[in-house]
Amino acid sequence: MSSNSLFSLSGKLALITGGGTGLGLAMTEAFIQAGARVVITGRREEVLKEACQKVSGKADYIVNDVTDLDSLPSMVEEIENNYGPIDILVNNAGVNMKKPVFDVTDEEFERIIRTNLTGLFSLTREVGKKMAERGQGSVIMITSMAALYGIPKVSAYTASKAAVLGMTRSLATDLSPKGIRVNAIAPGFIDSPMLRKAFNDDPERERRVLERTPLNTLGTPQDVASAAVFLASDASGFVTGVNLPVDGGNAIGF
Repeated sequence: MSSNSLFSLSGKLALITGGGTGLGLAMTEAFIQAGARVVITGRREEVLKEACQKVSGKADYIVNDVTDLDSLPSMVEEIENNYGPIDILVNNAGVNMKKPVFDVTDEEFERIIRTNLTGLFSLTREVGKKMAERGQGSVIMITSMAALYGIPKVSAYTASKAAVLGMTRSLATDLSPKGIRVNAIAPGFIDSPMLRKAFNDDPERERRVLERTPLNTLGTPQDVASAAVFLASDASGFVTGVNLPVDGGNAIGF
């Protein structure tokens, strides 16, 4: 088998949650370039439409809120009936909240958990049932460096992403014997308008970030997307239960 075919996603169908913007859109583009058919989901139809236009109509979309747990089984059925078997699930949808710990309400904490963790589990369970029947599949979680570091003012987000990291390992032990690989990607400091604004407001923070990043640069959404293609492809056929930092070495920098 050639190296090109190892990384090919030709003939595969990928479902990417939160696929309309940011990392989700970058992964959508990369998966299409690797030959996959892609269905993206999200809450805002206009954003999803624009994303499909950006990839020249090579992706389809379904409006869905991952926190609407009752809707997930029927959404999976709809996708499989209309587009075919789901080979790859990328659990990218998520929300963050930066707020002093004493100001975080129970309702806010639960909203983060329901979006980043409960909805993710429910969708993985429903897609996993289908994959198990076929004896194959790849599930990719998007965790965070917050699952590895103690980052201030993001207690709810950190709790959710640390739980996703643990779930990745647990689901890998449950599902890998059924032919379903489960892995995670932990993006580091990825260049984005939001991060640039944060650095402009706090130049010292940018200095600290780059100082402890051995590659001495920020990542790009395409860096994360390339890692996702690897984990979705046959090139990672003996890889399951891992959390892959895409961070320029930030996690091991000093």
